[in-house]
Amino acid sequence: MLPPKQLQNSKGLSKTIYSLENIASIISGRLIGDPNQLVDTLSPIQHSTHSSISFVSSKKFEKYIVGCKAAALVVADSYSPNDNKNYILVKDPYYAFAILSKMFDPIEDMFEGIELAPIINSNPDVDQTAKIYQGAIVSDTASILRDAVIGPNVFIGPNCVVGEGTIIHANSSLMRSVVIGKNCIIQNNCILGSDGFGFAPSKDGYQKIHQLGKLIVGDNVEFGAGCTIDRGALEDTIIGNGVKLDNQVHIAHNVVLGDNCAIAAKCAIAGSTKIGKNLQMGGLSGVIGHLEICDNVFIGAHTLITKSIREPGNYVGIMPAQEHKDWAKSSVAIRQLGKK
Repeated sequence: MLPPKQLQNSKGLSKTIYSLENIASIISGRLIGDPNQLVDTLSPIQHSTHSSISFVSSKKFEKYIVGCKAAALVVADSYSPNDNKNYILVKDPYYAFAILSKMFDPIEDMFEGIELAPIINSNPDVDQTAKIYQGAIVSDTASILRDAVIGPNVFIGPNCVVGEGTIIHANSSLMRSVVIGKNCIIQNNCILGSDGFGFAPSKDGYQKIHQLGKLIVGDNVEFGAGCTIDRGALEDTIIGNGVKLDNQVHIAHNVVLGDNCAIAAKCAIAGSTKIGKNLQMGGLSGVIGHLEICDNVFIGAHTLITKSIREPGNYVGIMPAQEHKDWAKSSVAIRQLGKK
């Protein structure tokens, strides 16, 4: 087996070259072709090169195989090659793509070249293996555990805990009483543990309700850029293990979000909603407050959930775009259906 080679381009970014034997071993695939063939990049099948490796994640991309220039193709083990190209057959090509994307990522350290901040206080709860970069502020009552990374200009407020191996990118804030588990990734400009939207109306206006709960985040969670998650009012806001949020998702106070949920960009979940495991939520969707949603629910893009969901399944509530006059006719027809 040829070992991977490290090269650098003109900008100093490293490039790793792998043999197909290397790659097949790493992604647990069966190689058909030349084990010593070298590849130096990962590319889409439509734009492949003679030194790249590409993948076919669904049958709709198989039409590109004939004209593909890639040095090798990663395909499902159900595929039967009938040409002289190099193939690696795997159980799940898309999962293999995820592994390959890490192997060929030229930037290993997002904070390379940025100075570490001096630890200016004597907080014994900041582990000496943690990396805290310039401009970061860490409360005396916060805990930073082993191998955590706190990026530039991050704010870690009172009674917060950052778990082992967790990375918090630049300009994010943990406001107060935020507990983050192991090996999480918090992308730029996230606001975690902010005040929930709680006000008591009166004849003189609104009286603010102070938010006394926590935000508790599990292990192996990733929040995209610009997410906002409120801490609880009295009880806690809870985000389960393995949850993945896209950019600009808002989760309100007292929400419980189960393990392995995946939520696309600009979704919002209102307060005190309880959601089970494995939710998938399309972009620009919403859930109103105080509902319960069971495990294994898929919510389509632009869908508003207004009632609790008790049965797993695929829920959508969208209508294709139309000219206004046609939309008005359609909406009238839909209302009439309910009267028959």
